[in-house]
Amino acid sequence: MSPHSTIAAEDELLVSGMVLDRTISGFGRDFSYYFSAYWRDLPATSGMTLVIHERVYPQAGTLLWLELNQRRIYQTYLGRRQQDMREFAEQAVMATIEEIARLQSANMLGEDSTELENYLD
Repeated sequence: MSPHSTIAAEDELLVSGMVLDRTISGFGRDFSYYFSAYWRDLPATSGMTLVIHERVYPQAGTLLWLELNQRRIYQTYLGRRQQDMREFAEQAVMATIEEIARLQSANMLGEDSTELENYLD
């Protein structure tokens, strides 16, 4: 294998952002489905890992939250009744866009994202 074919192979292995689904209920799967559809259309997600978590509370409802690069960026509580998951997915996408913009601005300014966080608070 020549060095040029190795570089071409590496270019083919580039992975854009990933969404990991850690949901367990029908509500969570629906949310994950809609959110993932929006995620595919978001620019600048290369190298980012987003995890959708869910905790079900029997007789009470479901807690869903998103972590982007191991930082919680969105959280919502769903009751036991059927709700429009698209609306919640859209809210989560907006929170994700805000977080991506924050990370990109920190990168452009050459600052650690925790420094930027302290400045904004």
